[in-house]
Amino acid sequence: MTIKNKTITQGFIISGLMNLTVLVFSRGFTNSTIPEFDPVVMSNFGLLMIVIWGLAYMSIAKNYHKVKWLVGVFAVEKFIYGYIWIQWILNNNLSDVYEKDTMAGLFYSIYGINDWIFFVFFLLVFIKILKENRV
Repeated sequence: MTIKNKTITQGFIISGLMNLTVLVFSRGFTNSTIPEFDPVVMSNFGLLMIVIWGLAYMSIAKNYHKVKWLVGVFAVEKFIYGYIWIQWILNNNLSDVYEKDTMAGLFYSIYGINDWIFFVFFLLVFIKILKENRV
């Protein structure tokens, strides 16, 4: 399976934009329900860091092939967030979040799915870059 360079660039932009949606779900960091249900990972500082990661993805969109190890770091970062989300889902009740705030419920419903999708994307890009550098 070969991913075209243009598609990869678009993938980095989309991954960044997806991270920036935290601004919508958190209502510009004013939604207290998100940090209430995960005060460690999803504190307002944690949400801000999600925005920063998104900006980092977009910043290398056209030059990703020059920073292969950073792409690998992105894959690891997405794996960690995906794993944390699975742990959260297994140990919490989503309906409690929805009952308190629909936007927070939507956030907790989808953020990990997004992280797993982009984990696979970053991993595939990292592998592609590794293979190209061997030639």
